[in-house]
Amino acid sequence: MKIILTKILFRVELFCADEYKKSKVYSRFLKVKFGKNVRITGKPCFGSEPYLVTIGNEVTITEGVIFHTHDGGVSVFRTKYPGINIFKPIHVGNNVFIGSNTTILPGITIGDNVVIGATSVITKNVPDNVVVAGVPAKIIRSLNDYETRILKEAVFIAENDPETRREKIKELINRKMSTSSDE
Repeated sequence: MKIILTKILFRVELFCADEYKKSKVYSRFLKVKFGKNVRITGKPCFGSEPYLVTIGNEVTITEGVIFHTHDGGVSVFRTKYPGINIFKPIHVGNNVFIGSNTTILPGITIGDNVVIGATSVITKNVPDNVVVAGVPAKIIRSLNDYETRILKEAVFIAENDPETRREKIKELINRKMSTSSDE
């Protein structure tokens, strides 16, 4: 009964938590280690050994990200080697964005200042200051090249109120569309 109540409490707290408070809920219930200012949008999966996952500061984890801390494939050898398992921790550095539906395999270390494209599969360690994407993920550009590229299209909205923010975004999009149709 206690386990059921704990699961219900966990789900209720997650449902009520904002993007910056979810890490505290995952930490308390699943023992994932988080740094400061971690943002979780959507629902990631920290696997069956969430206590082996360490997340740095200023990290964004988006919808459907999966952290695998074990190699489940060894189960095919359990008849021959009863109890066989492989467990490896996952470390995510500081200032990292992990795109939706990314899968991170056991034993991976992701460096600082990294952008991971959506639906990537991280099979190797990721160095600092890069953008990676793909299946398996590969370095597609440096973070400096990415910065130069995005600044050509970026808009700056510091507004946090959802309604005001929505109106500003719509205004910017309409202005951009009318400018491009005039050309």
